[in-house]
Amino acid sequence: MAKRIDVNNLNAFYGKFLAVEGVSLSIEPKSVTALIGPSGCGKSTFIRTINRMHEVIPGARVEGEVLMDGIDLYGTNVDPVAVRRHVGMVFQRPNPFPTMTIAENVLAGIRLNNRRLPKDQAEEIVEGTLRAANLWDEVKDRLERPGSSLSGGQQQRLCIARAIAVKPDVILMDEPCSALDPISTLAIEDLMAELKENYTIVIVTHNMQQAARVSDRTAFFNIAGAGKPGKLVEMNATSVIFSAPAEKATEDYISGRFG
Repeated sequence: MAKRIDVNNLNAFYGKFLAVEGVSLSIEPKSVTALIGPSGCGKSTFIRTINRMHEVIPGARVEGEVLMDGIDLYGTNVDPVAVRRHVGMVFQRPNPFPTMTIAENVLAGIRLNNRRLPKDQAEEIVEGTLRAANLWDEVKDRLERPGSSLSGGQQQRLCIARAIAVKPDVILMDEPCSALDPISTLAIEDLMAELKENYTIVIVTHNMQQAARVSDRTAFFNIAGAGKPGKLVEMNATSVIFSAPAEKATEDYISGRFG
């Protein structure tokens, strides 16, 4: 079930270094929200605060609120592992588990949660999830081959299948197409359009055309200079951000004047 995310005055630290400062925004359910901005402006750090991956790094911490349908994910009685079950993540480079088969990769998250599955139920989940990731027809005859035997674009769709197999509410994608060719990129973009019917999706991208194509809303992050924290400059409907942004910095970035 897709959930709404509300972030209030979020600061993200690496030790004493403030990487992201004062971010407040809302992410609508059943939509794609794109995060854009120059390298080093905190987009990836910010996206990792949504599923509590940021604090996995020694010395990293977060201040502020991240609410999912009103529940603070950083509340004192909230289990970070449970948060990550509800908020899946797809990384920049496809990372299927190399020692696992295609089918085992799909089921990895479910089995990590100590769920034992009858064979017929496991097969049902594998087929249903791979169909949802638009990968079933390409791999149905080689489910016992290693996930790493697939092409880069197929591996990324396998990672998306692995993420959605545990039935999350939100899917985070950190530059999911940056290592892929244009045809594979298009396949992932088409998949996002289908998945947003059931999930809340947040994507970090450096590709302006991709942000314009796939997202409903766009948030522009920027940084004042080296060693300064990344900040949210503005957020709006993607059509507005790309045609009539409120801030000159946004217009300069989108038009390629910097970044």
